Amino acid sequence: MFAGETDQVAPSRPIAIARVAIGFAQGLALYGLNEWEKRGLAENIPSPLFCACAMLILFLPVVVLGGLRTLRTRTLIVWGAVTAIVVAGLGAYHGTIAIPDASTEHWPGPPLVIFTAIGLFIAHHLVAGADVERRWIAGYGRYFDQTWKDGVRLALAVLFVGALWLLLWLGGALFDLIGVKWVGETISKPWFAFPATTTFFALAIHLTDVRASLVRGIRTVALTLLSWLLPVMAVIGAGFLIALPFTGLSLLWDTKSAAGILLSAAAALIVLLNAAYQEGEAEDHPPVALKWAGRVTGVIIAPLVAIAAYGLALRIGQYGLTPDRIYGVACTLVAVIYAAGYAASVFWPGPWLKRLEVTNVIAAHVVVAVLLALFSPIANPSRLSVNDQVARLDRGAVTPAKFDYLFLRFEAGKPGMDALKALAARKTGPHAAEIARRATSALARKARYGEATTSVVERKELVAVAGGGVLPPGFLEQTWKSFEDPLQNCETGRPCDAVVADLDGDTAPEVVVFAMGDRRVYRQDKGVWARIGTLSGSYCDKDGAALKAGQFAVNADPKPLADVVVAGRRLRVVPDTDKCPDGTAGDVAVVSEIKPPPPETR
Repeated sequence: MFAGETDQVAPSRPIAIARVAIGFAQGLALYGLNEWEKRGLAENIPSPLFCACAMLILFLPVVVLGGLRTLRTRTLIVWGAVTAIVVAGLGAYHGTIAIPDASTEHWPGPPLVIFTAIGLFIAHHLVAGADVERRWIAGYGRYFDQTWKDGVRLALAVLFVGALWLLLWLGGALFDLIGVKWVGETISKPWFAFPATTTFFALAIHLTDVRASLVRGIRTVALTLLSWLLPVMAVIGAGFLIALPFTGLSLLWDTKSAAGILLSAAAALIVLLNAAYQEGEAEDHPPVALKWAGRVTGVIIAPLVAIAAYGLALRIGQYGLTPDRIYGVACTLVAVIYAAGYAASVFWPGPWLKRLEVTNVIAAHVVVAVLLALFSPIANPSRLSVNDQVARLDRGAVTPAKFDYLFLRFEAGKPGMDALKALAARKTGPHAAEIARRATSALARKARYGEATTSVVERKELVAVAGGGVLPPGFLEQTWKSFEDPLQNCETGRPCDAVVADLDGDTAPEVVVFAMGDRRVYRQDKGVWARIGTLSGSYCDKDGAALKAGQFAVNADPKPLADVVVAGRRLRVVPDTDKCPDGTAGDVAVVSEIKPPPPETR
């Protein structure tokens, strides 16, 4: 959010004092806000107000830090006022759609903070360039110089603060060695940590402003190194596109993350191409190798973005909108502008890739507009996702049994909760009773994962017994603690697989639950089911298909528990209380709990 120095005189001592004072005041304000929240005082004010204050304290001081000495006083006042209104408005709106019972409901979420920082950085440099040149759209050279230089300044400031904390922690550890505990304890206190971080960040911003020529030197080195990565990435991208007709698109879709990877590759190409282009073609810039790499890059970005857009459209058509997919649509929109502009610049007559400059300026304005839309009522991802998912349920695109009610409960904020309450109160329409029952059950949940559902009917839909068998009596009906529930990682519409077989030779069956890599073995003792072990061996993607096809068997000679053979692979049961050689009990086997994606929004 900075604009570098103009042709004014070197920064004066008053500017340095002002910047340090702003940083210190920001730290004190953040500490006060943190204490307000920690002590529960924030419960006495509406969440939108608290979140608006947090956004103001986070961003307004940084904008002022960057605007001092680089913007005219009048421009800085107006731009600061606009920034305050926008960030406070975004924070207040975020507070109105926060999940009501979330423990961090008052604080702005990470997406809002990250994307607001990106949007402000871009907008600040659009304003600063226009202010310096006294026109609405500045020259591309001005934008390039200020944006890349201030990006380096921000990176150096972050590294400076990181180095500060490494030294502080090291100092605390040294004093701790000789029994002086108060130094380390003081460093860890919020009243010290917040002001120290923001004050030294402000100091770093000022120091990099004073040494602007050194910053430019670092920027030049960084751009040179990045530019020579462009041929490497261009070859990779071109090779991928050449190989794609021979491999087909099905392998891409099987990854379930093709659009994100393709857009990331396109973003990398865009950054590297700009690093090579810099301020355009000059007498000794760029070398011929980079010119040709730039032309290839300008062409291959378009098909990468087109394939990503196609994959995203297919996914939305299959499973509807989710917040992540809406972010993906926004990224794709921006990527399309870059792709079209860069492809045109390759074939446009004149200097090398000259039309790239126009594309970058247009894309910068579009990014700011898109981010404002995403985090305002215009295109709020939670609201759009909820409306689309409920519409899919209403028109029968997804059945009531497979609809992801927990998405509305835990991942869609207040719009999701409001929609879920409306579904729970539904009395008319197709499947109204079933929808209301499932929505009511979802409203009663306290956590998306790790909590057993209360309905046995619903729990039956979370597990499929291999070979067409049935679960033993009491297994589903038993009341489990949340962390012991064998079905905690299972989802309606994507049930876990289970094997029911006698593994210990006592004629009573045991149950093995295959839950996304978590394969637990359960036995009933005195009417109570409990976990007794886990299956060894790697979890293979084809295990589920093999179990559904009945391709499993049990070793007939338990020692002490029989092995389970799935698709020809022998999986040994590892008891939770294996004995060590000295006869003592070993550690309980630990199996990671993998959270599966929602069934109809994955």
